[in-house]
Amino acid sequence: MKLLRYGAIGAEKPGILDDAGILRDLSEHVNDINGDMLDDANIAKLRALDPEILPIVEGKQRIAPCVGNIGKFLCIGLNYSDHAAETGAEIPKHPILFFKANSAIVGAYDDVMIPRGSTKTDWEVELGVVIGKAAKYVTKENALDHVAGYCIVNDVSERHFQANLTGQWTKGKSCDTFGPTGPWLVTRDEVVDPQKLDMALDVNGKRMQRGNTSTMIFTVAEIIEHLSSLMTLHPGDVITTGTPPGVGLGMKPEPVFLKEGDIMDLSIQGLGHQCQKVGQDA
Repeated sequence: MKLLRYGAIGAEKPGILDDAGILRDLSEHVNDINGDMLDDANIAKLRALDPEILPIVEGKQRIAPCVGNIGKFLCIGLNYSDHAAETGAEIPKHPILFFKANSAIVGAYDDVMIPRGSTKTDWEVELGVVIGKAAKYVTKENALDHVAGYCIVNDVSERHFQANLTGQWTKGKSCDTFGPTGPWLVTRDEVVDPQKLDMALDVNGKRMQRGNTSTMIFTVAEIIEHLSSLMTLHPGDVITTGTPPGVGLGMKPEPVFLKEGDIMDLSIQGLGHQCQKVGQDA
């Protein structure tokens, strides 16, 4: 299933995309697409519905972040061997963890705003993992049983803030609009193997990133195992799992960064498409 949320900010409603690509309303069955309804039992109830009896959502709608009331927004850095190589970084021995502020979360087609004082705003297409069942001390063998589904995340980053403002990466990752998430949550039954997904990102129609989740240093299951040994992962938590090569920081001979008016297009196999126009914060 492809679950999503639609509507104006603060007035989002739950929806589902049927097999014909038609948006249908789920308001009579769930209050929202969030941690309260992402367990296997509730997902099974939604899967049993006949989409053709659900109301069609008419007109052009804003597609909101695919998960509401996200609990933790956990991010893994330098998790692709080819991306680590382009940045000159050593292969990490354990997953590198940082957090992204929830205030950064926006929809897949919302504008991304360059923050005041930024000169190095960058792009990162990533596989997002949405937790559906609480996970604590799980093993990699059963880790994926705790996943509700998958989505696209653009881990937008300000490299000067990230590297030069003293402290952790979070400063360069948490600016407003720096977390486009969606457009929809694809339930895990539709993703046969999260380690075999093609990924791509274009800026102004030029292919900048291309990769496959097969080159992850730590798999989705290994990431969940590691994180759940440190903290409980709750339903509605989102984990972004790293980015393949082709970020602006790694461009040769000189880095390339986003500017006002740029258009980012992102895709991950089976998970849909994102598109953001870049603006400038006042």
